[in-house]
Amino acid sequence: MIRSDNLRSAFTQEDVDKYIYDLLPERDAVVQEIEKYAEEHRTPIIGPAVARLLTLLVQVSGATRIFEMGSAIGYSTIWLARAAGPKAQVFYTDGDPENAKRAQEYFRKAGVAKRIKVQVGNALELVKKTPGKFDFIFNDVDKHQYPDALRSALPKLKRGGLFVTDNTLWSGKVAKPAEPDDKYTRGVQEFNRLVYSSKELFPVLIPLRDGVTVCRKV
Repeated sequence: MIRSDNLRSAFTQEDVDKYIYDLLPERDAVVQEIEKYAEEHRTPIIGPAVARLLTLLVQVSGATRIFEMGSAIGYSTIWLARAAGPKAQVFYTDGDPENAKRAQEYFRKAGVAKRIKVQVGNALELVKKTPGKFDFIFNDVDKHQYPDALRSALPKLKRGGLFVTDNTLWSGKVAKPAEPDDKYTRGVQEFNRLVYSSKELFPVLIPLRDGVTVCRKV
């Protein structure tokens, strides 16, 4: 079991953290390959515990049209595409062409390439430009962009759809006053404030790994 910063929580007891990850079933070869690459190259991924939460949310909601804001090397994209099934349409977005190229190879190996549309560019602009509405939007862009990501994504989410955001406890930093130059912590704090004050959303912040906020559009 890989024990990297992608898996550890900054605010959960280490033994509890270990217990959670030790419970998880072994992943298939492609997912393990991505986890190993992420560990070796310090590439952020959501890790298998959060990935299983995403899988469950997609399955119980019946989501088939999914937009991912900030997909990196495609780890979470594969979990989303598998959860949504063969008729899924999952939109991958990332600003780095090299990330997209690597992700596409993983999609091919995982057998889900036909379910995924790869888009390279600014996720906040791409979600607005992509036609139609979505059943499920997963937000994992740069943290200072979180408030704007919410504003861009919400009009594109269908009523009853889920808007899920990673890193909403931000290593526990959100619980303390942010330094004036810490735009990342301030971005997450503002995002959390916005979703909990929104009349369009019903949010729950789950303290899994680095915090996951699940919002349903009402």
